[in-house]
Amino acid sequence: MIKTIYKNLGIIDYKEAWDYQEELFAQKLQEKRNAQIPKNHLLICEHPPVFTLGKSGDDSNLLITQNLLDQKGIQYYKINRGGDITFHGPGQIVGYPILDLEQFKLGVKEYIHAMEEVIIKTLADYHIKSERLEGATGVWLDTDKISARKICAIGVKASRHITMHGFAFNVNTDLSFYNLINPCGFTDKGVTSLAKELGHDLEMAEVQQKVKHYFSQVFGMEME
Repeated sequence: MIKTIYKNLGIIDYKEAWDYQEELFAQKLQEKRNAQIPKNHLLICEHPPVFTLGKSGDDSNLLITQNLLDQKGIQYYKINRGGDITFHGPGQIVGYPILDLEQFKLGVKEYIHAMEEVIIKTLADYHIKSERLEGATGVWLDTDKISARKICAIGVKASRHITMHGFAFNVNTDLSFYNLINPCGFTDKGVTSLAKELGHDLEMAEVQQKVKHYFSQVFGMEME
């Protein structure tokens, strides 16, 4: 089992969490340069409403003006992960694993696959069958139907096998925010949440515990 420091940051401003990630990321890179074995971290949090655009993203996938963003109190950041535009907000479990993939013997592709597996297993506990969609990261429902919809977005950055950014899992998320963007650049696919699929809100702490449990199981982590 690989020791991993687990930290629930609660509801935290996006930029504050991003700065904290960058700090840990830089620290791990330095440790690797010094031939040390970096400690692994799993940060869990929620954010006030924010749109983030990845490196390969297109500004035109944000469908409202800066003025409207300001009026609605939504932040907007262009950030250094892969992927296009996504939303973070209350009722969503956001996870930032800062991991040394060498310790887990994983490449970036396998790492993303393992993160998807964590969410797939969590959803199975709620009797929801989810899966991967060819050519698109994240976790999806009904991939073979016109009603295909994403329940968890994934976007990562990795350097020298150290990771940052991560996943955004819709639990009790207000999905109306997704009408203001083309989520992940898609115009032909929907977005959903655990609450929408089940017809009722869930206890966030309970779902967070399940995510933590399956991270331990899938990655072989011992949480501290």
